[in-house]
Amino acid sequence: MFEGKLVKLAEYKKEYLEKAREMINDWEVKKYLTPGIPFPLRVEDEEKWYSSLNPFGNGTYSFAILLKDTNEYIGGCGINTVDWKNSVAEVGIFLGSQYHNKGYGTDAMEILVRFVFNEMNINKIRLHTYSFNKRGIRVYEKVGFKTEGILRQEIFREGKYHDIIVMGLLREEWQEK
Repeated sequence: MFEGKLVKLAEYKKEYLEKAREMINDWEVKKYLTPGIPFPLRVEDEEKWYSSLNPFGNGTYSFAILLKDTNEYIGGCGINTVDWKNSVAEVGIFLGSQYHNKGYGTDAMEILVRFVFNEMNINKIRLHTYSFNKRGIRVYEKVGFKTEGILRQEIFREGKYHDIIVMGLLREEWQEK
């Protein structure tokens, strides 16, 4: 378990799946998660994902985000891909909409970044976000991420085209912070 000021990152438990599915199917969460068609996640989909988790596997790790004081499940984060040769990991995060704007996302990202640099010995962390995700962009910038590129009009959401913003954080930048 990895702890911050407000939250901790822990292993996923089966008991979190229904709450996770409800959160992911909430439009205020779903619209930020995937560039594809934002179709609702089924119970079977969540169970299949849970069954695929392998802590001894290929470098992808998923964490449950829990409130530090109560152990309440509030979202998830993790390492989605790892390029071991070039030492680059791609990360992602989501929180239930009722937990937005309370500092939990920033705290969870800081813990995740610390895990990637200190435990995985990665040189660079990358993520993709959408130009309309102003709250997420603020969080990533607070943690130290910098915009590296913009994929113009790459995502169609809510009747309009939006940019995908590629952000990155180098180990040396993080250490200087």
